[in-house]
Amino acid sequence: MIKIGITGNIGSGKTTVSKVFALLGVPVFYADTAAKEVMVKDAELMEGLVKLFGKESYLEDGVLNRKYIASKVFNNPDELAKLNALVHPAVFRAFDNWAVAYADVPYTLKEAALMFESDSYKMCDYTIVVTAPLEMRLQRVVGRDHITREEALARDARQMNEEEKIRLADYRIWNDDSRLVIPQVLELHQQFLKLAAGK
Repeated sequence: MIKIGITGNIGSGKTTVSKVFALLGVPVFYADTAAKEVMVKDAELMEGLVKLFGKESYLEDGVLNRKYIASKVFNNPDELAKLNALVHPAVFRAFDNWAVAYADVPYTLKEAALMFESDSYKMCDYTIVVTAPLEMRLQRVVGRDHITREEALARDARQMNEEEKIRLADYRIWNDDSRLVIPQVLELHQQFLKLAAGK
């Protein structure tokens, strides 16, 4: 089984593209979803969060106090880096555990917004970046998340530059008005099946 990573900046459509792969029967690991789960299930991570931010990190019923954590890392790059240093390894462990169940499939897909930023691309055999023009991405995010254009720009600025992701990735999917996504996915799917068969 080969492991394919898929990433892209906010509003690029990486989750939508991942769902197309899923429709083809490809198991998909969603790192953002896993990050939320490990924050309430991974004992090592939970202990680290309490050490970092205090017992207020969790409510009495064991639910993560998201507002409290957000207040600690908002506009504080150092604290955000510390949080990520705890969360990313827990997500790596979750991915490894998840992948065991799919050892017999040709390939799996790991969808992660911060794949290159977190170095999780090193756990993948190949990587895909989903790209779209900045203005198109901003419009998508504003419409989806009901935020201002400035807030969307600020979120995008916290991610690695798209050009750098293109340089680092093995494959690229254009998610704009110039090309249809499904034919690009089908072409890559066939390539990955061949790569898996030859491994």
